Amino acid sequence: MQLAALDEPLAHGRGLGLVARQLSGRHAIQAERRHPEQDRDLGTRHRGVQASGAGRYERRRSDHRARTFVQRDVAKPPAPGRVRAIVRKVTSVGGALRRPGRSSRSGRSAAAAVAAIAAVTAAATLLAGCGGSSKGPPTLNWYVFPEPSGSFAKAAGDCSAASGGKYKIAINLLSTASDQQRVSLVRRLAAGDSSIDILAMDVDWTAEFATAKWIRPWPAAPATQVTRGDLAGPIATATWNGRLYAAPLNSNTQLLWYRKDLVPSPPKTWDEMLADAIALAKQGKPHYIEEQGAQYEGLVVWFNSLVDSAGGQILTPSNQVVIGQSTKTAASIMHRLATSPAADPSLNTDKEDDARTAFEKGAAAFEINYPFVWPAAAKAGIQAKMGYALFPTVTPGTAPRVSIGGYNLGVSAYSKHPQQAFQAIQCLTQPANQVRDAIKGGLAPVNASIYDQPSIAQQYPFHALLKTQIENYGIRPKTPAYADVSLAIQKALSPTSSINPSTVLSTLRDEIKKALSSGALL
Repeated sequence: MQLAALDEPLAHGRGLGLVARQLSGRHAIQAERRHPEQDRDLGTRHRGVQASGAGRYERRRSDHRARTFVQRDVAKPPAPGRVRAIVRKVTSVGGALRRPGRSSRSGRSAAAAVAAIAAVTAAATLLAGCGGSSKGPPTLNWYVFPEPSGSFAKAAGDCSAASGGKYKIAINLLSTASDQQRVSLVRRLAAGDSSIDILAMDVDWTAEFATAKWIRPWPAAPATQVTRGDLAGPIATATWNGRLYAAPLNSNTQLLWYRKDLVPSPPKTWDEMLADAIALAKQGKPHYIEEQGAQYEGLVVWFNSLVDSAGGQILTPSNQVVIGQSTKTAASIMHRLATSPAADPSLNTDKEDDARTAFEKGAAAFEINYPFVWPAAAKAGIQAKMGYALFPTVTPGTAPRVSIGGYNLGVSAYSKHPQQAFQAIQCLTQPANQVRDAIKGGLAPVNASIYDQPSIAQQYPFHALLKTQIENYGIRPKTPAYADVSLAIQKALSPTSSINPSTVLSTLRDEIKKALSSGALL
């Protein structure tokens, strides 16, 4: 098993990268000079548009045509055939681009440009030859987020050995941030990069990647095998238009965490939780409800969980906007919290870790967050005071439907070894590996039977709650345009203290319709 770092600065000192732009299905390859930090930092939080240091990843659309900006690292050379294509289209390096046949400032500079390209071509061809030996098993490149416990590396090594020489898995590390993971994959896949075999995808990317034909649908028999025994929620996130496009790897869901010394029994509804928090505030006791109110993907998770829990949805399977009473109910709950004594003053800037920290410091009585807060509470010395319960319901007597997270594994449409990649994914997602991922890495399993194992019960005393919520799940809107839909929701609901319940329906409807008409990032 090999381990390689991805998205390091490019080999050249000035960070020269090749950027491919896809317009209406055609590729126009360009060269663009960037600072190395831009090559590494082009990205946004959960498909959003956000400056990151000197690097910006901005998406613009016109005429309702999808556009993709793709960067390929010179450090990972393209195949010889693609190098030849690049040579035909690019006739100068280090400055403005010129199409073939246009004159340069001097014959000397043109000759130097041709010589430079010839050198790059020769070097890339040599490197490509070195990386692709005809001897031994093929190497499957698995692009995945850094998993610090070593569980993924162990699985890759074990599966490589168990294949009997059919393949070996090399891990290529993406960023720790989901938005940057997506940008890195989009760059490569839109450029037809055949170096990717297996890719770890956030559960919200399935529709987009499948529609763009960047990932292969699973054949019927392997699809049945790889999802056997899995909970319904993770399978739904990996499915698009009735076909499985990825194999669930892990899942996640938010629970209610509360101070047992302040609240004898957890509230069952949002109304009860708000009332309890306000009562504690009047008594001068810790009372905040910690939530994720910053303008980022966590805000969408909060909102969509409330909408689904109220019995509604934001989009139909046919991409129709269905903003209604459940949407108004969800937005009203968010506004009520943001304008009440129960709100942390930093609610409109808080993300998951901010909520965890505030709860640990003792100012809060309630927290909506993921299970990572449980081991963190042990380190902070407050776990004995910490209780857990199901996500509060919106409608009394109606079970909550919380927007689930996690990752799925897909096979790149450009992989040269798709059959081996499908086989490798079946091994990587088998229950034994999921158990280790859960115990060592804190990643919630997708296989239902795992939750009944004693080792999981010991690690997750709230395992039954996780299983229930992942099985009775909520999902953020499934659409190829999710990147834009998410941004539209964030814009309409931020800051939460400024939500106007009387106009929020029309605002959300207009913003989401505009996002859908943009054509999405493909």
